Amino acid sequence: MAAADMDPEVARGLFEEGATLVLLGVPEGTELGVDYKSWRVGPRFRGVKMIPPGLHFLHYSSANSESTGGEVGPKTGLFLSLKPRELVLAHWNKKEEDLDFSASQNQEEVERVRAGLRELDPYLGPYPYETLRKWVSLTDRLNPEVAKALQPLSGRICAFSDVVPELQLTHTKDREEQNLPINATACQSMKEGLERLPRMKQREGTELRFSHIPKQTYPPGATPAQITQYSMDHSYALSCLLERHYKEQPLNVLGELQFAFVCFLVGNVYEGFEHWKCLLTLLCRSEDAIRERRELYLGLISVLYHQLGEIPPDFFVDIVSQNNFLTSTLQDLFQFASSPGVDGTLRKRAEKFKAYLTKKFRWDFDVDLDDCAPVVVELPEGVTLD
Repeated sequence: MAAADMDPEVARGLFEEGATLVLLGVPEGTELGVDYKSWRVGPRFRGVKMIPPGLHFLHYSSANSESTGGEVGPKTGLFLSLKPRELVLAHWNKKEEDLDFSASQNQEEVERVRAGLRELDPYLGPYPYETLRKWVSLTDRLNPEVAKALQPLSGRICAFSDVVPELQLTHTKDREEQNLPINATACQSMKEGLERLPRMKQREGTELRFSHIPKQTYPPGATPAQITQYSMDHSYALSCLLERHYKEQPLNVLGELQFAFVCFLVGNVYEGFEHWKCLLTLLCRSEDAIRERRELYLGLISVLYHQLGEIPPDFFVDIVSQNNFLTSTLQDLFQFASSPGVDGTLRKRAEKFKAYLTKKFRWDFDVDLDDCAPVVVELPEGVTLD
């Protein structure tokens, strides 16, 4: 929707109160977007105007020149918390193929650009207002503080990890000390080939800083019976996560669930999807927590309603439906939400959500997906079952 197609009152309000991103020198052909929409940058592009105040996700993929095929590179993104009438200024760094926001710290330069906004206005694209409702529904639980805490220290969320060798093995002697093969003969197997490759790790500062999900779901010193119980009901592990990361505001864990989902859906970061799955599994398999944390689970159902409505239907056949992940995970949620002691409003909301998913995706939550498969429990060292 162009600014001219907007309701005049909305357009006037956004023009007066909206923030402005002035992005200078972005190469033509770059794919750039804000929140839920992206464009191919043309020769006249200088930024985006009329952005509603709040949290937004700016993302871009640099393009090679037409002479080299014009292919678009991996996506880079960052969350920005914008105030009313704020002006954010960035220049394109050709060497890094990235936006440099350091100019925003130079008040003189920012004020100079602000003074010339009227002349710059024809080169600024209006915020895609038609996608605002959708964007808000995907981020209504995510506040700027949580987004900042989860973003990499580098400030950039990259679709492809920036990796470096775990060990700097520059000499043959170094490889010998690590018992790594040094001969240049052909590999006899895939396994041998993989063993010859250096072990890699993410470059420091580029890692997403997601909450740590405890691998051990039971407390220290638990008896075998308790270990079995805590392995079926993950409430203890959920409490540990909330205590460690969201002690003051437990509901902020829903913001993390939204952050991970946006990183995946808009930022193309597969790690975001993996964390979303793990966090969702933890929440849905915490029976005691469902009884004790009414607001958290009412919020979870709302978050999931909007998220599942945005995933393309064919996507479920591919990644989301692998190993019946969603159906089995949500089956646990619905089963626990219908048990005695659960708040009545939450029980009804869960029933409605279950009916909605059954109708929309034709999922049957009443079949036994795993044919009553037993829960596999790992016992601590030294503990035996008599």
